Amino acid sequence: MNDPETSRQCRPYKLYALDVLLFMLPASLMFSQYAHTGNVEVYESSQAGDRLTRKPDAQFVHDTKSLLPVITINDKKTFQIIEGFGATFNEAGMICLNSLNAADRRHVFESLFDSVKGAGFTLMKSPIAACDFASSGPWYSYNDTPGDTMMAHFTIQRDLGPNGLITYIKTASQFGKFNIESPMDFAPDWMYYSLKQGQKHIDPQYYKALSSYYAHYIRSYLDNGVHIDYLNLFNEADNEWYSNVTYKVIGELVKNYVSPQLKADGLDVKMQLGETSNRPEGIQKFPVALDDTATRGHISSLTVHGYDWNKFSTLTDLHNRYPGLPIWQTEVCYAVPNNVPPNGPRKLPVYEFSDGEFWGNMIMNDMKNWVSAWIYWNMILDEKGGPWLVSTEHGDPDNNSQHPVVIINRMTKEIFYTGLYYYLAHFSKFVRPGAHRIDCTGGSPQMNFACFRNPDNSTVLNIINNGQAIKCKINFRKNKPVIQYLPAHSITTLKYNQVK
Repeated sequence: MNDPETSRQCRPYKLYALDVLLFMLPASLMFSQYAHTGNVEVYESSQAGDRLTRKPDAQFVHDTKSLLPVITINDKKTFQIIEGFGATFNEAGMICLNSLNAADRRHVFESLFDSVKGAGFTLMKSPIAACDFASSGPWYSYNDTPGDTMMAHFTIQRDLGPNGLITYIKTASQFGKFNIESPMDFAPDWMYYSLKQGQKHIDPQYYKALSSYYAHYIRSYLDNGVHIDYLNLFNEADNEWYSNVTYKVIGELVKNYVSPQLKADGLDVKMQLGETSNRPEGIQKFPVALDDTATRGHISSLTVHGYDWNKFSTLTDLHNRYPGLPIWQTEVCYAVPNNVPPNGPRKLPVYEFSDGEFWGNMIMNDMKNWVSAWIYWNMILDEKGGPWLVSTEHGDPDNNSQHPVVIINRMTKEIFYTGLYYYLAHFSKFVRPGAHRIDCTGGSPQMNFACFRNPDNSTVLNIINNGQAIKCKINFRKNKPVIQYLPAHSITTLKYNQVK
């Protein structure tokens, strides 16, 4: 039999019959939960065709002679607390969902948010007003009336529409429980000196108005049934494309304006400093604000993006400098032509399951460098990697095709769960909020792995096999290992339900 993954890459898009069969399975079948005996549950997704498939439970054995690679787990040594996994709500995703019938739309939500039948996403991102995938209309803020410092014309009406963010979030909340962090690309245009490059700084006369703008956003969402858990002042600031606001100014805004405003208004929301455009920027740009202990006291977590693609160790540097602040990776994606890793795809979106291995290794390496939360960018896009909003003065170009977690073909109504979806789901489904990463060592060069202890005391080991099929020995218990077969190019989750 031909490897379906190999043959799939040779066929034109419209002939992906096997993909359609795999990806259109009902969620109740795709994540079947039939009973097994034994101590260690096993789930696999692989190049050979398994997709979060429940395998026979692994059994503890007496083994002192085999020469297999060994993974040893030491749950006495713990690292960061895990706060969640997920992706981003954007209007583009809701537009795609609204192209489906009600049953298929429900299937997608269930597959993303249901912790039993689906991926169980627990931490989501929702931008404040417009971004490049606010696609149901033109660029907007919540107050486009120049000089309206009292926010008399503030409105979130667009977010309440059929393609709006509140509609999207409230529908998703019917299928699972998640927290939300909200960053902002741009404040209302009239608050800046100008939108010319180098002049996109907030005019200090509008600092108080900007604080009121954030507070109105939090309150308006709350009044419409959506609680924003984390407020993140600016997305990728202190760069050329969005706001030029420096982190020193952001720190002053947090300390002297936004936090006091939220407190005065009785709003329960945690503060984040800003989302850097890549991992190294965290250690490069945060200190100018965080070294002020008064500012640091207002910050709940540090947020970075992954567009450096592989500078993971800079996150350990950041952790070592501010060990009391959790680190989140809050955005990454492919975007052609200018935002792909070396040897990355040149056409988006990517349908091949094999692409998930890249993302799985990124998640794993972030976790091993103190990341507590991992959020992808667009959760859902269409067959063209869109639709996208174009606003060049706000840094949002045309021809902005990107790669999502789920692809919905708005013409044929087909749904594709990408390789990224499955690799991410092996984390989000099994590693639950409040888990601790715990020590595990050994393995072999082709294996990338990390281990976690959940709040229910279950131990979850995720292993990515980046090479050919191999067996390994796993020491969950002293002197009683399990022997596990790892298919070629796969991710395997072993969940040890320890009984005290």
